[in-house]
Amino acid sequence: MAPKTGLLFLNLGTPDKPETREVRRYLRQFLNDPRVIDIPALGRWLLLNLIILPFRPKQSAHAYQTIWTKNGSPLLLYTQALADEVAAIFSKSHTVSVRIGMRYQNPSIGVAMEAFRKEGVEKLIVFPLYPQYASSSTGSCLQEVYDIAGKLWNVPNLVVIPPYYDYPGFVESLATVAKETLPSLDQFDKFLFSYHGLPERQIRKSDLDPNGWCLAKAGCCDAMKDANRYCYRAQSYATSRALAKSLGIAENRYEVAFQSRLGRTPWIQPYTDERLKALPKEGVRRLAVIVPSFASDCLETLEEIGIRGEETFKEAGGEELTLVPCVNAHPFWATSVAQMLEPYLTPY
Repeated sequence: MAPKTGLLFLNLGTPDKPETREVRRYLRQFLNDPRVIDIPALGRWLLLNLIILPFRPKQSAHAYQTIWTKNGSPLLLYTQALADEVAAIFSKSHTVSVRIGMRYQNPSIGVAMEAFRKEGVEKLIVFPLYPQYASSSTGSCLQEVYDIAGKLWNVPNLVVIPPYYDYPGFVESLATVAKETLPSLDQFDKFLFSYHGLPERQIRKSDLDPNGWCLAKAGCCDAMKDANRYCYRAQSYATSRALAKSLGIAENRYEVAFQSRLGRTPWIQPYTDERLKALPKEGVRRLAVIVPSFASDCLETLEEIGIRGEETFKEAGGEELTLVPCVNAHPFWATSVAQMLEPYLTPY
């Protein structure tokens, strides 16, 4: 008999409601993860409970309220929509149980795994919806999956989809959404590819060169190689090169930056917010922003870039900032995901 197959889409998570109490609960779980804030436990506790949680939840709740829909969190809705689209595609040729699991809050990875267990799933395909690998995102999600699976009496056969930062279907999906959003690429002075940031120390931890390569060598992210194959920054630049080529954007018409930094420790640069302030002074009046590290639109895309980022750009003298949506559940992306997963659906 062929094993019963499950497909689990993983994403970061979201508060249940855009209210201070729910946001505090979400941030407590999220920022208490040692893969996210990778400092000693005591320091993390002090930072979280004395500096972040007393003040940030109210501010973040207000930000969530600006993007919340009548049906709930955009990230949750888009993640579920993608799962539904892929399930519909597979329903024509495969018997697959498709679920989503959020690393933080609901619906949790644990709830999804328990449902798969009750369904008798023996082979579980795990798809982290993070194009580029980072220990704080993909790594944390997979650790949770492995921890839960390892406690089951009948441990399922786990198949993990690797990072897809340069997968042609992903790159072409980004390009398709961009072309639909920006009918004329020539009308923009510049394209900014904005990725979620990470502390520099986390990039260095991913370095596989015993002599040091990541952030230690000039041009360390100019090409993918053994030393930086786990490097989030290098993978981000690889995505950018592939996307620029697909869109036909010359090298001098786009740049890469990193957003959402937290705290005072050095994060990977250049910083998105600083570039949004500087670009108008460099003659950029019309700016298109693409966010290739996010598969689903969320607070960091819709509010941080689409609202605050636009305000920053215009206050600095810019005239127009256009945010390109994430791939979300776009039909081209759903089809590409199904094609990516197809080889893993055979019994053996």
